[in-house]
Amino acid sequence: MAGNYHLQEVNNKQTIKEFLDLPVVLYKDDKNWIRPLDADIEKVFDKEKNKLLRNGKAIRWILKNNEDITIGRMAAFYDPKTANKEEQPTGGTGFFECIKEQEAANVLFDAAQQWLKNNGMEAMDGPVNFGSRDHFWGCLYEGFYEPVYNMPYNPFYYNELLENYGFKEYYKQLTFHMNLIPGTMDPLIAEKAERLKRDKGYHFQNFSARDVKNAAIWFTDIFNAAWAKFPGVSPMRKAQAEALFKTLKPVVDPKLIIFAFYEEKPIAFFLMLPDLYQILKKFNGKFHLLNKLRLMVHLKIHKTPTRAVGLIFGVAPEFQSKGVAEGMIRFFEETVKKGVNYTDLELNWIGDYNKSMIKLCEQIGSSVRKIHITYRYLFDRGKPFVRARSFK
Repeated sequence: MAGNYHLQEVNNKQTIKEFLDLPVVLYKDDKNWIRPLDADIEKVFDKEKNKLLRNGKAIRWILKNNEDITIGRMAAFYDPKTANKEEQPTGGTGFFECIKEQEAANVLFDAAQQWLKNNGMEAMDGPVNFGSRDHFWGCLYEGFYEPVYNMPYNPFYYNELLENYGFKEYYKQLTFHMNLIPGTMDPLIAEKAERLKRDKGYHFQNFSARDVKNAAIWFTDIFNAAWAKFPGVSPMRKAQAEALFKTLKPVVDPKLIIFAFYEEKPIAFFLMLPDLYQILKKFNGKFHLLNKLRLMVHLKIHKTPTRAVGLIFGVAPEFQSKGVAEGMIRFFEETVKKGVNYTDLELNWIGDYNKSMIKLCEQIGSSVRKIHITYRYLFDRGKPFVRARSFK
């Protein structure tokens, strides 16, 4: 209890429903907001589906006013392995939603801080996800456009609520965007791609759902060469890559996955998916059997999505700055010219600390369209705050 507010732990069907339904009220007049699937949120808190809950813990609350109306929500969580990689043990907060009242928001932040303190944490990041960073991560700061699948969207005042409480910017998350309409490619990018064509050693091909094993081998080799050198990125195993492609198979468009080769050696990949939110926004968060069938019809028959979402791309170090990334974009543009439905591409976010990936995004002709912020709050208010370290 705090003033006119009452916190209630989410621990039964009724409180889960209130937790999931609150944003519908808060965003009722915002035409850009898209309701996430309830199932995508609930699996974060399901011990059978979220492996971080094997050793970690999570809790969530709803906040009510003195008229018993739900006006806010918040989750807190920590995983010992992840938490202890930081200078101070750091937990997470996420799925924050609240009316525009600082006092109400503070009740939620205080609850998360106290719970994390009680579990040995000394700081909290937020708003973040208890799992994959490409879902539900960050607070939108610039670019209040329609979100892509499972990326956060929020009113601007959320940044004010967080910063007024004492959260500080840990890093910015940059979302790059590019136009895919044929003929609109930057001439410089096109020239680099054309130069690459003159070397007959290079060639490009799309993913084939009938050849998952080879795709997994190519993906693993390139990922480990291009990404495993970065802090916090673990090497990929072939079994993981196979599982990834099998998971994506129901929603994948083979034309959105591109591999590059040099004399039969896999040297680069670009993994994109159709933006499912262009379909799911009509489902009101529900994913029952009928909606699953509707999704497949829109994907496979009507080919409804016009936006591609770039999940990840990578180029082996010895082939960087040789026009390979530009060549993949040119290869995809040629596919679009053949009648494929995509008009624009939004890349998965890149931290402002990752200078080499930012450079690569700029090389292929994309520009920043959205900025999210990951905030950090140190429980010891006298301790110096340090932003995320940049690397090349």
